[in-house]
Amino acid sequence: MILYLQQILDPGTLDAVRERLAGQAFDDGASTAGYAARQVKQNEQARCGKTRAAVLKLVESQLRKHALFSSAAQPKSFPRLLINRYGPGMQYGSHVDDAVINGERTDLSFTLGLTPSAEYEGGELVLEDSSGDRAWKVGAGDLLLYPTTYLHRVDPVRSGERMAVVGWVRSYLRHAHQREILLDLETSLRAEFELNGKTEQFDRLSRSRSNLFRMWAED
Repeated sequence: MILYLQQILDPGTLDAVRERLAGQAFDDGASTAGYAARQVKQNEQARCGKTRAAVLKLVESQLRKHALFSSAAQPKSFPRLLINRYGPGMQYGSHVDDAVINGERTDLSFTLGLTPSAEYEGGELVLEDSSGDRAWKVGAGDLLLYPTTYLHRVDPVRSGERMAVVGWVRSYLRHAHQREILLDLETSLRAEFELNGKTEQFDRLSRSRSNLFRMWAED
């Protein structure tokens, strides 16, 4: 399941984040890549410090409060969050993200755009599989959520600057099909409640969703 979620950060919050990052120092992004990915990773990452920590804390808080993100990802934790930047000529070639980061399994990856798409050319996030490549130019405040199992790349930025928050989720649900089933049930629950209120049908759907979650959830 791949989801493109709009306005994870509202315009006011996004402006505040970009203002705080205006004076942020960045280092070579290859420092957090594995030995193979390091050969194809050409970007910059925000240096550790109070500004970076505050921005990432805000992003995590917004993600946990976002109903659709939470229903789709069922996040137990965020093993790592980074802020990256691509200038002209920078790219990140085909790679797969680490299965374990900071001692935790990675189930889902995401990119949260911080730069309006009109401010740079190129820099598309491309997911690769047997059906062909699928490319997204993630808008400012928008987020692309996808399973960490994909080979993916960031195409070269031709002009301007592309900045984003990237991160990984450890889900309570290991398997993608389990997350998709529970998201369908949650969507049906909300639709039934909005249409008819707390009905017997709502209660049956709620029981099924809760019991499946209880059956599948990992500690």
